[in-house]
Amino acid sequence: MQILFIISEVEDIIKTGGLADVGKSLPLALAELGHDVRIVMPYYRQVADTFALSDAISQQVLHVNHHSYHYQVKQLSLDNVPVYLIDHEYFSQALTPYTDTSVANNAQKFSLFSLCAVCASHELGFKPDIVHVNDWHTAMVPYFLKSDYFQRNDLLSDPHWFAHSRVIISLHNAAFQGIEGLDQVGILDHIDASKVYNHNGFLNMLKTGILYADKTCPVSPTYARELFTELGSHGINDVIGKVGDKVVGVLNGCDYSQWDPSSDPLIPANFSVDDMKGKARCKTALQRKNKLPRSSKTPVFGMVCRATRQKGFDYLLPILEEMLSHNVQLVIMGTGESRITNELARIATAYPEKMSFVEDFLPEMAHLIEAGSDFFLMPSEFEPCGLNQMYSLAYGTLPIVRKVGGLADTVVDISEENGNGFAFDEPTPTALISCIRRAIILFLEDKVAFNNIKQEAMKIRFTWLKAAEEYVKVYTR
Repeated sequence: MQILFIISEVEDIIKTGGLADVGKSLPLALAELGHDVRIVMPYYRQVADTFALSDAISQQVLHVNHHSYHYQVKQLSLDNVPVYLIDHEYFSQALTPYTDTSVANNAQKFSLFSLCAVCASHELGFKPDIVHVNDWHTAMVPYFLKSDYFQRNDLLSDPHWFAHSRVIISLHNAAFQGIEGLDQVGILDHIDASKVYNHNGFLNMLKTGILYADKTCPVSPTYARELFTELGSHGINDVIGKVGDKVVGVLNGCDYSQWDPSSDPLIPANFSVDDMKGKARCKTALQRKNKLPRSSKTPVFGMVCRATRQKGFDYLLPILEEMLSHNVQLVIMGTGESRITNELARIATAYPEKMSFVEDFLPEMAHLIEAGSDFFLMPSEFEPCGLNQMYSLAYGTLPIVRKVGGLADTVVDISEENGNGFAFDEPTPTALISCIRRAIILFLEDKVAFNNIKQEAMKIRFTWLKAAEEYVKVYTR
């Protein structure tokens, strides 16, 4: 199949979060399966500063709603997969990809990107069977392709170019939806108000994309089910309910080339299922690095994440000092909301021999926490897919998770068959501390079972090739 993959960031080119991992790994896996994949992304200022790229085609002009938008299409190759980058002042002049709205608001910025992406595909002569878009940034693509927008604005020399294309939208985090006043999105006009998702004069880009897409793919089966509920949908259950038969959850993969304890260059000692001695050395190094007493008999809990409510800090902070009353050590790294980071810093200062808080994100420390911890905390309020629980399993670091989204699809409680971690349902501090205590008991009282579970966990793999195969099934349907 010919697949046009449109996304706002791609690892190795620019990365602000986990979306970039998908932007690189999924297209490469699809190409490995034999499909013709082309990636389209914005040509941000940071990308221009890093890469000197040539033009793929001559300068393009879009005449829309009494405005003319001039843009260029840059090109590079990512492991032999072509990447086209839309070069417009909205991206090249903004200081940051998302937070700088001085040039244009995000809805206008990414609506224009979406329009340029599909028009560029036409000008490049690439007629896709599948157009795969991701999150709110590219959610206007289904609207442009499936409504009468192109016909009304006469933008394509061949108006039937996309007649047989099917559009998939992946939902990586439906909490972010791209909401802006319709009068602030210049490429739309008054006629569009009745054709897009319009609530009291405000455009919702994500809901618009879901309504027009041929398939909607949340990034885990459990997250897909949660989006049908009022509590777990971030408010999009109204449109999810309308397109219910088009919703298919597909679990993300993990890039094990970067997260493999047997070859990881960022940890002090490598280890594997067959030789675990290096994990003990990593634990000692983690304790030393964080000025914690070196002890193999004390369970170490790790946590690497943004310090936000989503990551479960409303469950963790109320019981944190109670947790530290046990014979445990805790290392947390992350940045985010000051109310959370300030409290973490306060508690770490009060318990210097039990807790370390690193208010930063350091790749080497992230890998050391995964490798040197015995348990990894992910008590998320919601988690569309999650990656750290996959990393943790690969490093024999048993995850402690709330049973939501992709965490429920990847972590099985040790009370069940093939258990590989600890899971709780109830969104309360009490449920979390109970789960933590079960982990402490396993560590202290049943070393044989603990070591067996660790080694079985390390054999589990959630590959991007498997994810790509599942997406191909969706494409084929």
